Amino acid sequence: MKARSLKITSAAILLSAAAWLPVQAQSFKAGFVNTDRILRDSNMAKSAQTRLEQEFSRREKEIIDMGNSLQSASDRFDRESPTLSESQRTQRQRQLMEQDREFQRKRREFQEDLGSRKTEELAQVLERANAVVQQVAEREKYDVILQEAVYVNPAYDITDKVISALNASSR
Repeated sequence: MKARSLKITSAAILLSAAAWLPVQAQSFKAGFVNTDRILRDSNMAKSAQTRLEQEFSRREKEIIDMGNSLQSASDRFDRESPTLSESQRTQRQRQLMEQDREFQRKRREFQEDLGSRKTEELAQVLERANAVVQQVAEREKYDVILQEAVYVNPAYDITDKVISALNASSR
């Protein structure tokens, strides 16, 4: 109950302050930055993606090959199973289960390593992008720059400016 009344009180204070300062309210300058677009469209983000692909492509191919091999062995076992003795069938089932466990382990490690590196790379891009946002905000005299919003009038979207500045600074 206290948190709700605190929010109402804060909102009331802000509204009353805005009513007293109509001249300043008119000069208030806000902008919006679409972080997803920066992480997708900036040269720095694209180069990070390329680095990740180069770093993990060999391991990804190994995992795919291992999965294909496991699938082939499983299909072969299904075809040959009726003609195998009980001991041969049991031995082949154990081998398939061991292969599957190894495959699952390697795939999980790959996904964890890729996720960790992706987080590192994106953190670097975001850190640099935030510095560029601050530079743009200071240079163009913005009072506030938002990064998340339900709706933003396209006139306030400065994402293209930030991407251009980020691309220029990474050359």
